[in-house]
Amino acid sequence: MLRILLLALLVVGSAPLCAEEAPVLALRGMVAAQEARAARVGVDVLKRGGNAVDAAVAVGFALAVTHPQAGNLGGGGFMLVHLAARRETIAIDYRETAPQALTPDAFLDARGNADPEKSRNSALAIGVPGTVAGLALAHARYGSGRFIFADLIAPALTLARNGFAVEDDLADTLPRGRERLQRWPSSAGIFLRADGTELGEGDLLVQADLAASLDRIAREGPRAFYDGIIGERIVAAVRAAGGVMSMEDLRRYQPVVRAPVRGTYRGYQVLSMPPPSAGGTLLIEMFNILEHWRPAEIAAPIDGRHLMIEAMKLAYADRAEFLGDPDTVRVPVGRLTSKAYAARLAKGIDRNRARPAQSIRAGAPAREGVNTTHFSVVDRFGNAVANTYTLNFNFGVGLVADGTGILLNNELDDFAAKPGAPNAFGLVGGPANAPGPGKRPLSSMTPTILLKDGKVALVTGSPGGSRITTTVLQVIANIVDGGMNVAAAVAAPRIHHQWLPDEVLAERGLDADVVRALRERGHEVIERWPWGSANSIMVTRDGLAGAADPRTRGSLSAGY
Repeated sequence: MLRILLLALLVVGSAPLCAEEAPVLALRGMVAAQEARAARVGVDVLKRGGNAVDAAVAVGFALAVTHPQAGNLGGGGFMLVHLAARRETIAIDYRETAPQALTPDAFLDARGNADPEKSRNSALAIGVPGTVAGLALAHARYGSGRFIFADLIAPALTLARNGFAVEDDLADTLPRGRERLQRWPSSAGIFLRADGTELGEGDLLVQADLAASLDRIAREGPRAFYDGIIGERIVAAVRAAGGVMSMEDLRRYQPVVRAPVRGTYRGYQVLSMPPPSAGGTLLIEMFNILEHWRPAEIAAPIDGRHLMIEAMKLAYADRAEFLGDPDTVRVPVGRLTSKAYAARLAKGIDRNRARPAQSIRAGAPAREGVNTTHFSVVDRFGNAVANTYTLNFNFGVGLVADGTGILLNNELDDFAAKPGAPNAFGLVGGPANAPGPGKRPLSSMTPTILLKDGKVALVTGSPGGSRITTTVLQVIANIVDGGMNVAAAVAAPRIHHQWLPDEVLAERGLDADVVRALRERGHEVIERWPWGSANSIMVTRDGLAGAADPRTRGSLSAGY
């Protein structure tokens, strides 16, 4: 009875007293997101009888307004949907595609070397956006039927038209994005003041052109974006800036419904994104390796982290060689996620000594943009959504297509411009992830759902570029192996290794004795500011427990 009363007191889903240890509790539905206004939009849809997909679509559009550094209409991403009544999980791939005119050497300089300026800061880096098509598909196929598409866009439209005060993570991010935004007058006019400084805490952000675009999409559906005036303005902006996107590229764009990649870990079923995300494949490969040690060993502060690092190296080496767009290359997902393959890899791990990365496989590292956003949704019917979408860098390429209010991505930097050439996140890729017409660049986004006895147990994911998958790995291991509640699991300090460069990134706050012990085992440990925003929901016997990542100012887990 006491537990039920506690849940009743927390139905509004306000921030917990101790964000690092106490989850938010609710009985019927929950949203955990990186921005509070958007999270509340999703909870309102749940309260009005919508299912998890309805809420996710509304949150996705709202974040395009309130979290413009990553939430988007001009980018793309991945949505994992679990439908309880059908006992089915679906992966919706709405990743951006390369324009048909993009050539394999598009991001090389005159000497044939990778040119980061082209792949990160030029209009050549803009992929054909997938978000509007992906959210529309999710609503049409998996929504409850209680809301028309326009109903779910309406909250975002109101926020864009009326404006809202800049605060929290947006206020923290705008100074870092100023240089990118000020290159384009259409962007500067929205996010910067007349004197060229960025909007600051308390300033009103009104996005009238974005409101008009949202209104048109609400009235006409996704065709307004892909075969109408919005698309025409996007293409005009891209081509004027030196890009190669065409209206035909927009008309041809289609999201893809794929089967999720599946694995098991200590009695849980792990469901995650398949290629062109590398995330799910690597996550299951790493869990298969770690399963060769007892839970207490993985939960141990030093031994567990050492074993995780060694598993990370092996999986990320495979990422560089094998992963790419499954529609253009053969990706050996079955072999990489098999228990037998993991058993062979586990035998090569020294429990007491770091293995040099170059001894795993010769090569060079790859890169990936960090400013992504993830949200999780669970409804009263047992349905769940894990959604991760992105513009790649903060504010993407920085270009707002004039007259649309829509920020455009620089997602094509996620291709391997040249085999062995690292991207912005140091990730290395090979021919499997080479640029090409219509291809989808490889991603690390890892929206993930854990099932126990066929029912949702955990919904999680994170931004963080190449560090996304290892973040998800640690959140899950903290719960399954460490016995932590979801808030403690999300707040715990993280580590990361991506094979190359051969270094361990450790969040500042990791115990000094652990850092020292890892260095004694031969790891080069580099301490960094915290990363990621693993907004997660755990389903317990007594209800829902949510955790908004305390690393992001203004994140919120809210329920009812």
